Amino acid sequence: MIASKDTLAEALRWRRFSPRQRLSRFIVYLGSVAAVVASLRSVNIIPEFLADAPRQMVDLLVRMWPMDTAHYTKGVHHALVETLHVATLGTIGTLLLAVPVALLATQRIVPWRSLNALARLILVSSRSVNTLVWALLFVAVFGPGAVAGTAAIALRSVGFVGKLLSEALEETASGPLEALRATGAPWLSILTKGYWPQVQPAFWSIVLFRWDINVRESSVLGLVGAGGIGMALDTALNLFYWNRVSLILATIFIVVILVEILVTAIHKRIL
Repeated sequence: MIASKDTLAEALRWRRFSPRQRLSRFIVYLGSVAAVVASLRSVNIIPEFLADAPRQMVDLLVRMWPMDTAHYTKGVHHALVETLHVATLGTIGTLLLAVPVALLATQRIVPWRSLNALARLILVSSRSVNTLVWALLFVAVFGPGAVAGTAAIALRSVGFVGKLLSEALEETASGPLEALRATGAPWLSILTKGYWPQVQPAFWSIVLFRWDINVRESSVLGLVGAGGIGMALDTALNLFYWNRVSLILATIFIVVILVEILVTAIHKRIL
């Protein structure tokens, strides 16, 4: 009888994880440790360089100060304006491409699975290629400059904007749409009077958020020759003008912060 009570108490004792869950966690931990060990062995870290890194970092920061602020007018301002133009025009180009693709990807609007699948393939293809890779491709096509950067920003953003817009369209309430269809409203009226009022807040949030991201991404596109302030940064790095490098980095940081504040203010104002 005592043994049976002990067995019952053991069976009723609360355990956070079941034996299967503990085994699964152990396998995950073991796999994670094995992956870290394999990565460390393949990275080929040189201990001498790693030990010398703090001294080199201090030396680099010393050479970056003071900033060459006189270089801003003749070497940074124009590139900064070009960066903002690339981000803005790229975002506008994204809207021209992403809105039709998002409509095709939305099954509630286009009830043909083949077109839905094709549109989703376009969205996935756009998101799967990094902006710098797009920039490298367009530099080969258009040559170095802002045109390649604008095209790279536009194509990279299509997948982001199109996917989120398509999901917002799928989640719209069906009541207003059915009411419009019952009155015999044409397809365009259903789109503008039924879908648009429901997705308008999400649409502007997506556009503002993507423009904010594009400003950040366009800042580094010049490293591969796609125009903007990244080209000024690349030139300063190649010539070892560290006081100009610090100026350009500080400028990028300030602009990103200001754009973040601007986007937040606009978002609160219009939504």
